[in-house]
Amino acid sequence: MIIRTKSYPRAALLGNPSDGYYGKTIAFLFKNFSANVILYETPELEILPADYDSNVFDSISELNEDVVLFGYYGGIRLLKAAVKRFYDYCMKEEIKLHNRNFTLRYSSDIPYRLGLAGSSAIITACIRALMEYYQVEIEPYKMANLVLSVETDELGIGAGLQDRVAQAYEVPVFMDFNREIMESRGYGIYEPIERKYLKNLYIAYQNDLSEGSEVVHNDFRERYNFGVREVVDAIDSWANITIRGKQALESGDREGLKQLIDENFNLRKSVMNISNKNIDMVELARSTGASAKFTGSGGAIIGTFEDENTYERLKEKLGKNNIATIKPEIL
Repeated sequence: MIIRTKSYPRAALLGNPSDGYYGKTIAFLFKNFSANVILYETPELEILPADYDSNVFDSISELNEDVVLFGYYGGIRLLKAAVKRFYDYCMKEEIKLHNRNFTLRYSSDIPYRLGLAGSSAIITACIRALMEYYQVEIEPYKMANLVLSVETDELGIGAGLQDRVAQAYEVPVFMDFNREIMESRGYGIYEPIERKYLKNLYIAYQNDLSEGSEVVHNDFRERYNFGVREVVDAIDSWANITIRGKQALESGDREGLKQLIDENFNLRKSVMNISNKNIDMVELARSTGASAKFTGSGGAIIGTFEDENTYERLKEKLGKNNIATIKPEIL
């Protein structure tokens, strides 16, 4: 028996980075890239390395480039942590697992460390494979929490629920992480949004802008924990932007949505340190008439465009600056 599972990158349309701070967001998955896991029964339990896990290089410059793109750790740690947390979950829930071993392999073409939730996609695909292998059912909201715990509790990576909720439900989702609700039951309010409302969207990214969310959010998290007023107010504003954005989507108010996307980034810029290259990418996109904000932590942007002429102008202008532009195939 060979089990094959997939998960996809996430794009946050509105509200980020408030998801880790009891805020509200809208996000969706897109199929242009994917993380893939293969699981098959073997005498011993084994996790096989992939491209991210190589320790052999042609030169010192190649090693340097690999570390810049992928960090010091590849995907093996993600799979090992996912298997452990899955086992912990099953033991806690008193779910009996058979004793047959397996081999895990993974691959991913999701652009790395660009705020597209590539790591959680690998973990989600792994959890889905384990669920199928052991015939375990986990409800989507529980799966999102489980995947988050792999990164935050097992690996010590700063993260919020948004990515994992979108990847667990596999539909565009409005997410409300209200503090009282989260603290009382452990998960938020998750409302699906019809794909038909998500029109004229683009995603653009440049690989040399990569920076993990654990780096981007460190100072902001500290200021939030200390109750710095401008940070607390920003969380409330992002939540309000998300509510208004949902209304704009469902009413077909494209101009309103465009303004809210820009407002989302402008607010982020006012309360967080953002590299000049990231700012330049946003401003370059906006100069064509498109809206622009981060899809996640930075390195990739998302926005709306008015028509095909605007999109072609956007693609051409960004392309001249080594920035790839795609239309997301929304899951």
